[in-house]
Amino acid sequence: MQTRSMVLWGAFIGSAIGGYIPSLWGASVFSFSSLLLGAIGAVLGIWLGYRFAQNF
Repeated sequence: MQTRSMVLWGAFIGSAIGGYIPSLWGASVFSFSSLLLGAIGAVLGIWLGYRFAQNF
């Protein structure tokens, strides 16, 4: 259960950070770059959450 929780938290935090980054250069939250970076952030967050859960 701990691995699943870490993966979900990683996806949530990664997508939130990835979706927020384009607003730093003035893009909308619903822009293509925000959606793309949110998806990339979610994938990276899933990977990091899984790696973190396996090490601890």
